[in-house]
Amino acid sequence: MELDEKLYSLSERIKQLKDNIKTEEATKQSLILPFFQALGYDVFNPLEFVPEFTADVGIKKGEKVDWAILKDNEPIILIEAKPCSDDLKKHDSQLFRYFGTTKSRFAILTNGIIYKFFSDLDQPNVMDKKPFYILDMENLTEQSITYVEKFIKNNLDIDNILNTANDLKYLNLTKIAFKQLLENPSDDFVRLLLNMGVYDGVKNQKIIDKFKPITKRAMNQLINEKMSTKFKETLNNDENEKEEENEQEEISEEQNKIVTTIDELNSFAIVKSLLRKEVEPQRITYKDTESYFGILLDNNIRKWIIRINLNTRNNHIFIPDENKKSIRYDINSIDDIYNYEKEIVESLKRYL
Repeated sequence: MELDEKLYSLSERIKQLKDNIKTEEATKQSLILPFFQALGYDVFNPLEFVPEFTADVGIKKGEKVDWAILKDNEPIILIEAKPCSDDLKKHDSQLFRYFGTTKSRFAILTNGIIYKFFSDLDQPNVMDKKPFYILDMENLTEQSITYVEKFIKNNLDIDNILNTANDLKYLNLTKIAFKQLLENPSDDFVRLLLNMGVYDGVKNQKIIDKFKPITKRAMNQLINEKMSTKFKETLNNDENEKEEENEQEEISEEQNKIVTTIDELNSFAIVKSLLRKEVEPQRITYKDTESYFGILLDNNIRKWIIRINLNTRNNHIFIPDENKKSIRYDINSIDDIYNYEKEIVESLKRYL
């Protein structure tokens, strides 16, 4: 099984189990050890994956970090685990103390869901205050899996990781800052936009406050449009070229009126992940319409698996039963789609 399949499978496991895992030990056994097993480490070999690794700190002897990964009998990665219900922000300092007592170049702080990757980029042998990478196992992307591949046991190249870690650190910090602007544009940012020809009048606080929600909407709409265009370009490469010409014209005309949202694209990713074990991922496609967002097999509108409507106050999905009758299910968020995995898989299998 490839790494992406293992991690997607573990991601689904996390979503199913996290609310029932109450302790650190349960988090370790159920979520964290399977993660490092997926990376190729023998988690039950104390010569490679050492539990309760001693990291004496100053006059405090016997301080232990949860695990250390060894290479040539030296620790290269320290791992500190916390319960999956914990907020990791309050635990950075604990790992910081351990880091300076070993020759390790990397430290990972995790609750089994979030993995924070640290190194000593700013000062040798002193762990950076901010991680150079954060992995969210509940929101996996192809990009995140590509980066995690660098930590596979057989791929581990410390110099290679360090060469990219610095850029990655500041790239992620920039993304975080941009996300904050998307969610809550600052006065200075709104004023900058207004001075770029958006508004010619006096930029007082009243005008700044007026333009904040407009700025937020504009940025999110622009991202939605960019994402929609990119996804359509990618999926069009896999489209069935044998479709009838008149059908293509109808689709083209309809798409000119439609903007596919990020939530719709995320729902497509959810359904695609649920069906990975049943069919090749590239066979799952989508067709956006004015009335619903449809997910299809082989880009065939007669082989629709699920239809999703996120444009109303009452979000809902339709899944065909064995008689191809549409059954409606109300949902509060796209995460609720996971609750209908059985129905979605059965819907797919009727076309196979």
